[in-house]
Amino acid sequence: ITKPFQWYAESMMQQNTQIETTETTIERHHEVVRGPGARLWRNRNFNIFWFGQTLSVLGDAFAVIALPLLVLQATGSVLMMGLVTGVFGVGQIVMGVFAGAIVDRVDRRRLMMFCDLGRLLLYASIPLCWTLLGPQLWLIFSVVALASCLGMTFQVAYITAIANLVEVDQITEANGRTQATYAIAYVGGPILAGLVSARFGPAIAILVDACSFAISALSLVFISLRPTVRPEREPGSEPRADLRGEFLAGLHFLWNQPVLRTLTILLGLLTILTAGLLDVFIFHLKHDLGQNDNTVGLVFGLASIGGFIAGLSASWLRSRLGFGLCWLGGFGLNSLALALFVVSNNLEVIGLLAIFFTFSSTLTAIASMSLRQQITPDHLLGRVTSAFWTIGSAPGPLGAALITAISARMGAAPTLLLVGLLCLAVVAVGCFTPVRRRHPEAGLTRLL
Repeated sequence: ITKPFQWYAESMMQQNTQIETTETTIERHHEVVRGPGARLWRNRNFNIFWFGQTLSVLGDAFAVIALPLLVLQATGSVLMMGLVTGVFGVGQIVMGVFAGAIVDRVDRRRLMMFCDLGRLLLYASIPLCWTLLGPQLWLIFSVVALASCLGMTFQVAYITAIANLVEVDQITEANGRTQATYAIAYVGGPILAGLVSARFGPAIAILVDACSFAISALSLVFISLRPTVRPEREPGSEPRADLRGEFLAGLHFLWNQPVLRTLTILLGLLTILTAGLLDVFIFHLKHDLGQNDNTVGLVFGLASIGGFIAGLSASWLRSRLGFGLCWLGGFGLNSLALALFVVSNNLEVIGLLAIFFTFSSTLTAIASMSLRQQITPDHLLGRVTSAFWTIGSAPGPLGAALITAISARMGAAPTLLLVGLLCLAVVAVGCFTPVRRRHPEAGLTRLL
């Protein structure tokens, strides 16, 4: 009597198994068909990281405006603004030698949390001292020097974190999304910073930036990164190199990749020309055009619209146009916008040019960053990023001092025009280098 029921039960179990297998196959097929962008929305760790960093960047947008305004308020000198920018660049260069090796050695998530908490304390000391003791220029130089070291370390770890949070085919999309929302933060951030600076003073606006580092650190508590894949050391092989040797290991990989090597050289040339331009542009708005802090914040807020558009379109543009056209074309548009800043005193025209400038800057940054993440082995990514940024930004302090000194002598408007034309010349040279390749990552994706 029970045999027919047993047969029926076994038959139903087989059908259920087949249905489950079919559903699993369909689900996997859908995962592939959805594409990297659709799958990225389901990545919990990335989304938490993305949200926390966006709020943190909103605070950074305050410092971008507030710090130069604070120096200008205390000294009234564009040259002094350039010196502070130069100190920031020196800190990045010095730390760049060590940051990559540190990032590749330790727990990257905890390292980023340490950097956030350190910068929280440093930037919070500025409004505290300003309130108790009054303007202290020495404090600004000290905070900028130390914070730049922590910031450099965090940024190198940030690049590796993105690569450890998403799949290889999602890297450009992930970078585009983060840059898009960062741009949104920079739309509201500078506007609010200008309002706060005008109402309460730039020192209070810097306090907002200090608090944003606490938000960033808190978001890192709730995520986990993929473990770093390190090659096993063969018995009897050489022990791990010191920090200098590990920096050279990243430099060696960078130098052996023709596109990355050329990018580094071109970026170094462009850094000399552009390192002090933020100070020059703010001075141009304040001194030459007679605008107030609110207007400065508004112009920078409008400029961030370009970054938002670039973030949303970077993945699409990279797939359609290729790397070379995105990077070289982006810097060409960037240089042209610089040269045209002086053609009009109309704030609407200046705001439109600022949008084009930020669009092109963001596009080139995403293209360059994604290429490094795609072709660099995970265990070397920190050191390669560190070497790339250190060499690329090494001329920055000299450039900041030089450009602001030229601006103090010639005026801000002629300086912006001169720098724009020189940047166009660098881009023209780049058109004859390996950077022009459409898909330099082909065959080199995350070499192990």
